[in-house]
Amino acid sequence: MPKPYQLHLKSSDSLITTYAAVRAGFVSLALERNRRATPFVAQARDLKAAASRAKSPAELISIPEIQAALLTAAGISDKAANHLGDSDKAEAIQGLIRDFLEPQGANFVEELVFRFLLTRGDTLGGSMRNVGGFLAQCKLTRSVLAHLRNAGFSYRWLASTGGSWSDMSEDEAAIELNLRGISWTVKRRPRTLIYNFTVPLVRNNIDLCLFDCGPDQLSKEIHKSAMAYLALGELKGGIDPAGADEHWKTARTALGRIHAAFAKFKAKPKTFFIGAAVEAKMATEIWAMLVKGELDNAANLTDENQVASLTRWLCSL
Repeated sequence: MPKPYQLHLKSSDSLITTYAAVRAGFVSLALERNRRATPFVAQARDLKAAASRAKSPAELISIPEIQAALLTAAGISDKAANHLGDSDKAEAIQGLIRDFLEPQGANFVEELVFRFLLTRGDTLGGSMRNVGGFLAQCKLTRSVLAHLRNAGFSYRWLASTGGSWSDMSEDEAAIELNLRGISWTVKRRPRTLIYNFTVPLVRNNIDLCLFDCGPDQLSKEIHKSAMAYLALGELKGGIDPAGADEHWKTARTALGRIHAAFAKFKAKPKTFFIGAAVEAKMATEIWAMLVKGELDNAANLTDENQVASLTRWLCSL
């Protein structure tokens, strides 16, 4: 009887990310960056149209609908603005006008839009640092939902915002963009998969946790029960080969903590790893852990067949 990982992996070489996959990954990141930047571009256009009504930088203060944008152009992020009083905000805008807009003369509107986009660009950069993980979660979610559909299993899903569980719908379009949990039943046993959960026994955030219960049974007591966990896994979506080793070190440390923490309760949940950027050295390490039984399954996120195989295994536990 082959081990679960042997159904899609022949050797450590099977885990290595190909050049074509790296290239496709960078393209996906670029497209996601453009998608996330679209609202900022629209805001900049609206700001330019509204600000063009002013004949001088000082008149910008008298245009009510751009006051929030002026604050952004002054270098104040939305998060920082929540901690400032009205006098602080007024001072920041006055500084923007005095130090940056007035020196530009007739070109003050262009300078205003430039300053606005500069701050929004920082905001976009911050969100893009986590986009690899977001895209990885979306891809795995789509694989899980596809398998459940094809197997004829119904499921429930937990929205990222609101915290409420919903029944499966015929329209699954973009559901993965706002999902942090999935629940289904296999062999008359309920299963619940939760993303990014801080496991009390480990005292760390784990990317993927599969519970031996339904969502209605999840509680603080269940979270603290070693026997409630069927599988725990690390999901690393970063595609840049330069960061692959660092991602693996983080995941390997997390997997080690899982084994150590659950061993104290004489429990041994399944563990697995899914990564987008897998270089030769780490592929060898992952394969060795699989052979020794220190890891139950692994897959390269850029390989559709590997992801599908690991998904089938995960949903069958």
